[in-house]
Formats: sequence, structure tokens, C-alpha cells
Amino acid sequence: MNNAWHTEMLAEGRVGDRRIGDRDIVDKVRRAVLMQRLPPGTKLPEVTLGEVFGVSRSVVRKALTRLASEHVIDQRPNQVARVRAPSIEETRETFDARRLVEGEVVALLAGRLPAEPMAALAEQVRGEVAAFERGDEPARIEHSLTLHHLLAEHSPNRVLGAMLTDLVLRTSIVIALYKRAGLASCYLAGDHSRLLAHLEAGDAEAARGDIHDHLNGLEALLDLSPREARIDLKSILGRAPEQA
Repeated sequence: MNNAWHTEMLAEGRVGDRRIGDRDIVDKVRRAVLMQRLPPGTKLPEVTLGEVFGVSRSVVRKALTRLASEHVIDQRPNQVARVRAPSIEETRETFDARRLVEGEVVALLAGRLPAEPMAALAEQVRGEVAAFERGDEPARIEHSLTLHHLLAEHSPNRVLGAMLTDLVLRTSIVIALYKRAGLASCYLAGDHSRLLAHLEAGDAEAARGDIHDHLNGLEALLDLSPREARIDLKSILGRAPEQA
């Protein structure tokens, strides 16, 4: 497992000159899940999180409530919160839903994106390729996620855009859980470049097809057999930083 997030957590007890708040915890845990550094099923005990971030349990509880509302974690009464571990059935349903929603979003966007957002999308594509070529998987994932979030952000239909934002996160959690063992990257060469070309050309059906092909390709890289995460949060974060 990549220890970059571990190192970052131990180095930071503050954000600038202020204490860490619940929003900071949400951002960092969400990012760790998306970057596949906190596997689904990982326990998130309130006491441990409080020690790691140097905050009270009430702050941790606020963060966990927000993470649960974003479908990042499962939180049940009298049980330790865990990073979500979607079932195989939910995994298939998530991909089906994203194909429908993102396919419609890109069809609506085809030929309608101004130069500035097109340039921003192209920058993410270049960044993803460069990250893949240098073997930086966390950076590659981030560029890919940013690209899809930009599509959601610029959706002419704001409801579909909000749905897509949620589905991108859910799909990323699914990939973190079910990615085939030993598979270094879920990179699909050329997929995003083809999509941008069809968006710029105004070919709505080709853009929709690109998204369907992209998601079909990602789903084909998954091993949809049940797994159980055996990694505890303390094994990821190590000892808590000393309190000031």
C-alpha cells in the first residue's frame, strides 16, 4: 500500500494556523478512499481518528456523519464505522446507473462546451497519460476523477450533474474493492482522448458510446468475488502525532 497518505496524516495536526475541523477530516478520508489508500471495510474508530487528527470525538462524529451521507462509509448504531464495501449486486447496479447518467451528460455536452472547459478537460487527459507513463497511480487516478467531475460540473442538467458526482465516487469505491489482485492500474489508453474528440466535434451519440465503452472496460477489469478487508486503520496511520 502507498504510504503517502499515512505520511501526510502524521505530519499534519493543523491546517495552516487553525485546528483541523470535521470538513478537513471528511476531505482527507474521502481522498484516501478515492486514492485506494483506505480499502473498503477498513474500520474507522472514533478514538483512533481523534488521536490521529488531534480533535475531540464530537468533531470526529460530525465528520463520520457527513461521510455516511456521501456514501463513503457505513455507520450503524453501536458499531464502529467502516469504509463502505458495496456488494457485487450493488457494484453492477452502480455501473449500470453511471452508464445511463454519464452517457446522457456527455451527449448533452457534445458541441456545447466552451473553449476554457475543453482546455481544462484536455489538461486532465495529458496529466493522466503522463502520470501513467511515470508509474504514479495516485496522480493518474486523481486526473481521471477530476476529468469526470468536470463533466458533472458543466452538465447542462444540474440534477444529472449532481447524480454523476455521486456515481463517480461510488464507482471509485467499487474499483478500490474489486480491482483484480496484482493489477497495477485501471488505465484504459485512449478512452478519454476519444471522448474529448467527440465532445469537441459535437457527436453526441459517439460521446455516449465512448462513456459506455469506458465503463464497460473498467467493469471488465474487476474481480467480482467477495473479499474481506483485513486492514485496520492503525496499521495504515501508525502512531498518532504527539499532542502540542
